[in-house]
Amino acid sequence: MNVEAALWRALAAFRIVACVYASVLIVSNHQSYLRPAGGWAVLAVMALWTAFTVRSYARRRPGPALAGLDLVVSVSCLLATGLVESQEHLAEGSPNLTASWVATPVMVWALRGGIRWGVAAAVLVGVPDTLLRWLYGGEFQQTTVNGLVLLLMAGVVIGYLGRLALYSQERLARAVELEAATRERERLARDLHDSVLQVLALVRRRGNELGGEAAELGRLAGEQEVALRSLISRPAGEPEPAGEHDLRPLLDRYASSSVQISAPATPVRLPGRAAAELAAAVGAALDNVSRHCGPETRAWVLLEDDGERVTVSVRDDGPGIPEGRLEAAERDGRLGFSQSVRGRVRDLGGTVEIFSTPGAGTELELVVPRPG
Repeated sequence: MNVEAALWRALAAFRIVACVYASVLIVSNHQSYLRPAGGWAVLAVMALWTAFTVRSYARRRPGPALAGLDLVVSVSCLLATGLVESQEHLAEGSPNLTASWVATPVMVWALRGGIRWGVAAAVLVGVPDTLLRWLYGGEFQQTTVNGLVLLLMAGVVIGYLGRLALYSQERLARAVELEAATRERERLARDLHDSVLQVLALVRRRGNELGGEAAELGRLAGEQEVALRSLISRPAGEPEPAGEHDLRPLLDRYASSSVQISAPATPVRLPGRAAAELAAAVGAALDNVSRHCGPETRAWVLLEDDGERVTVSVRDDGPGIPEGRLEAAERDGRLGFSQSVRGRVRDLGGTVEIFSTPGAGTELELVVPRPG
């Protein structure tokens, strides 16, 4: 259920009930008015405006213009009390023509903008009512400020409850998403355990039995089995690593006799999740170099930090990427580069540029903006 829509429906019901109550008061007291025709005119405006706003607010959340016009119409009907009602009745504390109907725009602004906007609208409505009673009553009494106090309370309470309801709805939606993600992860874990994980375990075991190059393949299969088990066993919605991490040591682990890492002397800090994902994207790029160009291909990784963004360049001296090869691989369902490299950087709000010439190597430029 949409909580915000329910709140607006409740507000529409309050406006209708308040309009009916004001109508009863006007019909009952019109004979004592100084200008009875004015009372009927105000009642007509209130009824028409109630019908218009109830219909408008049911279709969409009111914008600033409509909410502001609501405030103007309500205050105008309130001030018309000074022309219709007698001074003696106002001095005795008689209700104004609008009664509680004038509180509706205060609730509208409170639902739209929270406590601050609700209090501001309460002041804009309550001050004219207070001044009207003060001027016509001739002296300042306790009943003079009753309306202002009630409007301020309505602005605070409705503003707080509205924000609390929306926050609760967001938390509920998040909980539903996490539950769905957890169920999907459990389903994938069952499928992977029955297929991929068993195959990897078999490769690891047979590779260790055969020895030689097969043992190396078995070791790699065992590493991937452990990584995959860790991935599918991680709870859905697990919080991101807290604090900031230095990106340099995450990249240094890829250094080898064929991979050279160059980084600034000062720490390059990123939020924990961003640092881990960017390092994983670099690792996937280096893995592509080794897989497609051979283990003898040399690669260079350059880390740069200009304060606003972090740039990692991965360059190799391989044969280069033929034109259209990445697009063809993506069409064939081989999504290693598009997901492991470009997808990770894209999720961080960054970009990946490729500079490749056949026979002259390839350079990837991974640019990630610094949050904030």
